[in-house]
Amino acid sequence: MSSLLTKAVGGIGCVVLALPLLAALTVAAALGGVSTSSTNSAIPSRQAINDIPPRMLALYQRAALACPGLSWTVLAAIGKTETDHTRHPTMISTAGAVGPMQFLPSTFQAYARPVPPGGRTPPTPWDPVDAVYAAARLLCANGARNGSNLRSAVFAYNHSHTYVAQVLTTARTYATVTPNPTNPAAKAVAFARAQLGTPYAWGGNGPSDGGFDCSGLTQAAYKTTDIHLPRVAQAQYNADPHLPQDTQLAPGDLLFYGTSPSHVTHVALYTGDGHAIDAPHPGAVVRQGPARTKTLTFQGATRPAARTGGSPR
Repeated sequence: MSSLLTKAVGGIGCVVLALPLLAALTVAAALGGVSTSSTNSAIPSRQAINDIPPRMLALYQRAALACPGLSWTVLAAIGKTETDHTRHPTMISTAGAVGPMQFLPSTFQAYARPVPPGGRTPPTPWDPVDAVYAAARLLCANGARNGSNLRSAVFAYNHSHTYVAQVLTTARTYATVTPNPTNPAAKAVAFARAQLGTPYAWGGNGPSDGGFDCSGLTQAAYKTTDIHLPRVAQAQYNADPHLPQDTQLAPGDLLFYGTSPSHVTHVALYTGDGHAIDAPHPGAVVRQGPARTKTLTFQGATRPAARTGGSPR
């Protein structure tokens, strides 16, 4: 591999989320969620959100799941170091490496299959999806699996100790501070992050149903903490006290959308820094991105993790 930049210098009734919500979200007047992890549950820092294009951030998070124990932040740091997340004008190095993750074509072919969801057939190192998944597989094969030898894995990507140090330093800037992993909110967020890329399925409660819908995802996330939510978005909205409008949102809060408080049709799990995870609509996958809505109005937020002792209501 060759680094161009270092060498150069979406419940039943779920709806699509698409346009910025935050301007209208008075409940989130001070969006400052705190959270991260050394695994793929790491919550993007403000640096990551400001630096990484949303489509690439979601891609790094999905692709890292192909290698247990690999943090998406490492993939993102390699993408930054190699081509500034595809912003390099040519994405071709003097050594013949090409594409977003700077693969030599022969090396890429060794890690290109199976073709990932959304990838091209035949796979190509020029396609971001193909390239990022191949990078995850290369790292996994060289020590990144379960974090057994991450430094060796990154060194195998580019044989330079300076490169390794740069990638790992950048990766650290892309994650926020680690939360208490036993905290119910942190556990719910970690579960939701582990589902990134899972298909949307109307009425779905998990992989056995072919995927999740929006409220199926949030219910399953909190079930891992022994907090039992109702099944549909409206019932989840009704289950807990609504946060006052001047409350700062925290990771694990549930965000609800609809045409009125009695017609809530979508729910998302807040992850911090103005972002949320949701299962949006048929044909989509579980994703993380800015908290947004296209046509429906934000109706409020709840904090299931605040239940005394985490007990069901």
